[in-house]
Amino acid sequence: MDKNKKEGGKIFQMIFKVIVIFVLVSILYGIFFGKTPSDKQEKISFSQFIEKINNSEVDKISVKQNNIVIYLKDAKILNTEKEPENSLVETLLNYGITEDQIKVLNISVLPENNLAVVFGIIVPILLPFILLIGFFWFLTRKSDKGAMQVFSFNRANIHLFNSEKDKITFNDVAGLKEAKDELKEIVEFLKNPKKFLDIGARIPRGVLLMGPPGSGKTLLARAVAGEAGVPFFYISGSEFVEMFVGVGAGRTRDLFDNAKKAAPSIIFIDEIDAVGRERGSGMGGGHDEREQTLNQILVEMDGFDRETRVIVIAATNRPDILDMALLRPGRFDRRVMLDLPDIDDRLEIVKIHLRGKLADTSINVRQVAERTPGFSGADLANLTNEAAISAARKGKKILGQTELLESIEKVMLGPERKSHILSQAEKKITAYHEAGHALVSTILPHCDPVHKVSIIARGRAAGYTLKLPSEDKHLKTKSEFLDDLAAFLAGYAAEEIIFKEISTGASADLEEASDIARSLVTRYGMSKKLGPIAFGKPGNMIFFGKEISSEKNYSEKTAVDIDAEVSDILKDAYLRAKKVIIQKKSKLEQIAKMLIEKETIEKEEFEKLMK
Repeated sequence: MDKNKKEGGKIFQMIFKVIVIFVLVSILYGIFFGKTPSDKQEKISFSQFIEKINNSEVDKISVKQNNIVIYLKDAKILNTEKEPENSLVETLLNYGITEDQIKVLNISVLPENNLAVVFGIIVPILLPFILLIGFFWFLTRKSDKGAMQVFSFNRANIHLFNSEKDKITFNDVAGLKEAKDELKEIVEFLKNPKKFLDIGARIPRGVLLMGPPGSGKTLLARAVAGEAGVPFFYISGSEFVEMFVGVGAGRTRDLFDNAKKAAPSIIFIDEIDAVGRERGSGMGGGHDEREQTLNQILVEMDGFDRETRVIVIAATNRPDILDMALLRPGRFDRRVMLDLPDIDDRLEIVKIHLRGKLADTSINVRQVAERTPGFSGADLANLTNEAAISAARKGKKILGQTELLESIEKVMLGPERKSHILSQAEKKITAYHEAGHALVSTILPHCDPVHKVSIIARGRAAGYTLKLPSEDKHLKTKSEFLDDLAAFLAGYAAEEIIFKEISTGASADLEEASDIARSLVTRYGMSKKLGPIAFGKPGNMIFFGKEISSEKNYSEKTAVDIDAEVSDILKDAYLRAKKVIIQKKSKLEQIAKMLIEKETIEKEEFEKLMK
């Protein structure tokens, strides 16, 4: 498609140039041939011209076709026209001028300008025809190209990465130490294969990069391309599949043929799960286009010669749905797991993304890293970009700490909705709701510290309590889950205690708490009654990358017990939250009043209030 657009653009440029040339020629014609000297001279009638000859006032005469230029003896120049049928001499004789008078006149006849005839007659006729012919030629070319595309469907839409401007190395990738170590070996394989072949080692044929979205899979692949200095072919998994059967397999062959010709080289397939899903899943049959494409990839990867220096790097965030044949040794020999960055990695990532921006040297990058647990590299890149946009919008010349901290909330919760103005009653309900969350989160020992409480609407939330862990966590205990459940239900409890009524503001909290409670019972084995058992497992039906069914591996009685246990956990959490709020009701009142007055309470001010 890109090639067709470029060729169509060239044709339009050519037609435009032809039109411009004709316009310029017409202008030049008008300048040089459209006007004659006679246009600037005084015109007289032919009889007046005869009269001046008889009065011996004429010095010489210049004749060009029917136009006569008369040069008088007093240096004045006149102009007249003769009859086109007769020559000037015949016309003068007819008017009674003698031959002796004619001889004295010094008549000069100028030749006709053939070029003027061409431009004056032929060009105005031919120009419309030339434009019509060019237009129809362009249409036929486009239709021919469309017909010829049928025979080029099996050509892979390969992108060759060779830009020195955008070249990056492992030094430009923060964190991911283990992943970079694995890929450094791949680079060394490509640069010095003899070292490994001599000892009998086999070059890995494939590397699978696995990790959540935004964790840096594509960035690492680009870093490999920059480090290896070899041809780097990259293509998306979705670009293999077309509506015509066999096209994906043909494109796969074309891709691998090009890579083998350029060996040593690297093939990078982004989002390989688009074609690498498990076969026989019940969707699309056993001979659909996607499965044929996958079969061809399997054959190509397992058909490499021992010394063929072509390595396939693939990226996916859904390794669980990939076909087992794709993951076996001999195809993707190495699987590199990319985790979300920890606090030290986040600090380095923010520093990297601040390099190209005019940032204040006093920025506390550590504070930004502490406030962004769970952020991926892409989230942090977006955060710094939003901060720069915010600084520019405010008219600032440099990016500061305030913009970075504001951008954290914008990325997490969405932009402030300043037009979403609450009534006084709604503002009061929201203030007590958020005060309940903040109070219970502070009192219970296993909750994360409160960094900010606000009743300014952001995204879909009318208010929010920002809780962030003091350190990165990879495991979570039952006590932490139960305290979090109480914190989630604290807003609901606060509304009931203060207003003796419940609003719809707690709907999102109830959904989140219900999901956590069910996971405690069915996934984590944290139920006292049901014990260490996992209930249910994902089914085979997948839609838009998510399971739309699950296999029920328990009885109806157990389902009732699960529902009862989830309900008991939520009730216990609600009672714990209610108990804390009743005991600390005066503190709840203080927090709510401050929120109504100031709308936002920052961490330092909140800690001072709680003391």
